[in-house]
Amino acid sequence: MGRGRITIGLYNSYDPNKFMESHRRTLARAGGLAMAMNMNLALFGFPFPEDITQPKELAAWIADGTSIGAHGGYFMELAEKGRFLSFPYPAKGFPPQLGEAILTTSKPDAKKSISLKQTVEMVERGQSILLVFGIGPHGVPKSAASIPKYNLEITGGNYSLETCTAMGAVAGALHALLDQ
Repeated sequence: MGRGRITIGLYNSYDPNKFMESHRRTLARAGGLAMAMNMNLALFGFPFPEDITQPKELAAWIADGTSIGAHGGYFMELAEKGRFLSFPYPAKGFPPQLGEAILTTSKPDAKKSISLKQTVEMVERGQSILLVFGIGPHGVPKSAASIPKYNLEITGGNYSLETCTAMGAVAGALHALLDQ
């Protein structure tokens, strides 16, 4: 059996009704990171215009007006390769096709805590995973944070990191260990 896929999942904790420049910047960075690390990208609860529903159209709309990630080019490439998806907020669970959901957090539940090594072993055994990151001042709300079976704390010291820093740390660490 081959390796599982890794999906970076971004949970919108900003205003669920208004798309802001902070959304655009975070998504452009995440698109570049996903391309560089050979990962997928899934979004949850983002306020996109109702008339734009297809991943390629969303990627073009997001890429328009940013200089990040080759002016949104990495994000566009991700969508063209079918590696970008958008979903509403999860009610009872994250989409199972994305793999085992793992909440990335500085405050892991001890009963759900999983190490980086265990995460790598899951992927190496063929298990796909969804790494859930909260974007916004409050991260992933408790109702959604309770859904994943596992919690991953990347720093080893329970340090709270800004979203893009956390995404880079987690994706980079997994990429480095999987490509050894």
